[in-house]
Amino acid sequence: MCGIVGYIGSRPAYEILIKGLHRLEYRGYDSAGVAMLTDDGRLNIYKSHGKVADLENFCNAQDLDGCAGIAHTRWATHGEPNDINAHPHLSRSGRIALVHNGTIENYTVLKEALEQQGYEFKSETDTEVLVQLIEYVMLTNGCQLVDAVREALHQVIGAYAIAVVDTQEPDTIVAARKSSPLVIGVGDGETFLASDATPIVEYTDKVVYLNDGEIAIITRGKPLKIITADNESAEIDIQTLKMSVSQLEKGGFPHFMLKEIFEQPRTIRDCVRGRIGNSGSRVTLSGVIEHADVFRRAKRIIIVACGTSWHAGLIGKRLIEEYARIPVVVEYASEFRYSNPIVTPDDVVIAISQSGETADTLAAIKLAKERGAFVYGVCNVVGSSIARATDSGTYIHVGPEIGVASTKAFTGQVTVLTMFALAVGQVRDTLDREVAAKVVCSIRKLPELIKQTLKLNDKIEKLSDTYTYVHNFLYLGRGYNFPSALEGALKLKEISYIHAEGYPAAEMKHGPIALIDHELPTVVIAPKDDLHEKIISNIQQVKARGGSVIAVVTKGDTTIAEIADHIIEIPDVPESISPVIVSIPLQLLAYHIAVKKGCNVDMPRNLAKSVTVE
Repeated sequence: MCGIVGYIGSRPAYEILIKGLHRLEYRGYDSAGVAMLTDDGRLNIYKSHGKVADLENFCNAQDLDGCAGIAHTRWATHGEPNDINAHPHLSRSGRIALVHNGTIENYTVLKEALEQQGYEFKSETDTEVLVQLIEYVMLTNGCQLVDAVREALHQVIGAYAIAVVDTQEPDTIVAARKSSPLVIGVGDGETFLASDATPIVEYTDKVVYLNDGEIAIITRGKPLKIITADNESAEIDIQTLKMSVSQLEKGGFPHFMLKEIFEQPRTIRDCVRGRIGNSGSRVTLSGVIEHADVFRRAKRIIIVACGTSWHAGLIGKRLIEEYARIPVVVEYASEFRYSNPIVTPDDVVIAISQSGETADTLAAIKLAKERGAFVYGVCNVVGSSIARATDSGTYIHVGPEIGVASTKAFTGQVTVLTMFALAVGQVRDTLDREVAAKVVCSIRKLPELIKQTLKLNDKIEKLSDTYTYVHNFLYLGRGYNFPSALEGALKLKEISYIHAEGYPAAEMKHGPIALIDHELPTVVIAPKDDLHEKIISNIQQVKARGGSVIAVVTKGDTTIAEIADHIIEIPDVPESISPVIVSIPLQLLAYHIAVKKGCNVDMPRNLAKSVTVE
């Protein structure tokens, strides 16, 4: 939620800040703002309700001087989206400006204390409380900005990533984080700051990931300095980014979502590369091999995740139980952290997150580690908080995902979980070699199979005309593809705002069948598998009640073709691999319906890409 950008150097700051906000707009697009420090100590702040383009239009007629500044694109938590609540927020004297991602949980108490000291507040945000607190500490103690920030943060309860500037120190930006990401880009005589690396990669590939509880002092003409909340020097670990600017552009596609759907043959190839050979049935995951003893003695696996990652976890449960023969439970991270869960040193906890910054998942990791469990991460962003907090893990390597509705990250997660299940099965000697050979062969072919499936795009676009203006959808699946039904429904909900519900097909008679009529279309995921005959029966039950059926079937399935209103044929693959292939037409269906409704598929209302606050 929310995106922060900062810059200090010799170039005009505005162009870098506004371009950075465009790169981060997937994190929040309720409002945006910039604060620029001029060399003579003036502070120019411009804010606008709406998207970054609205801010840009407003700034066209403004004074944009300054080679240092901070900027923000907001996803509202405290206070409605408007100009007043937009960041940056200014202190009472006008000398300090601050941008903030996160939630200050005790802001009400702090606000009341400041009001007793005569402070008045213009906005409804927790962020304005923080900037006023920093100024109060500075004036009370007669200290510099960094010391005021450090002392103020000692009084704060909650999650935050902040960047702060002071007109009395125009060559300095102070940044700090706790449970919300910040990345510092180290250039030649200039320094960049952002919530993730996407605004930085165009200027430098050298970055430092700020750790929890650390404060960065970024000063023009001086080396980067990082201290802890206790004012001790912290180690500076400069890493090299493996990201290109071209990955952050649409590349001729009308939307990032469509581009990312069509990238999946390449992203799955990257995901698999080096992990399975050109022949044989072995899977090589260093995170499993290096901790083989942990997986041999594991009594249980707990998967924690949110949203689309949780759906991937449900598929992972079936894969791990089938191939590695370890019992698995799948928990919403947001529920797990508050449920006083039973976690023991015999458990392995798998944390799944595209961004590697999901607040609830990070909290679940912390709880699991406190109780002695081994924690394995599955995420996409190298150097992310989850990657650093876990004991081991596997990157999905699908590249930056800009569209808010996850597509290539989901198929990457499922592919990694498939390889993980096989790798743990190898370690535990629970894996049938013939089965393993068949599944590994299919994983090897996945990029080509996805490419074939993407040829359905034109057919699905045409099909979407029929269903653009329905109000409800039902998605049904069985076995490995019950989670696919959940994921298909979520995609439609997220970007088209059509109510959709995913359900196990076998449970239809236990309630949802009451909804079936000619106004409720049903998507039935029905590839040829062990439950094929049973799902045919489910389709017949829908048709008998006047419902229309879109069936996702294995190519050549003439039986379902005779019953369903529409069929979408996918390649024949082993049952355990089918969710990867099934997801492609479901993503395309959601995309085309949303586009025809005129929805903003890349930035759906009320959603942000990375949920870094509760």
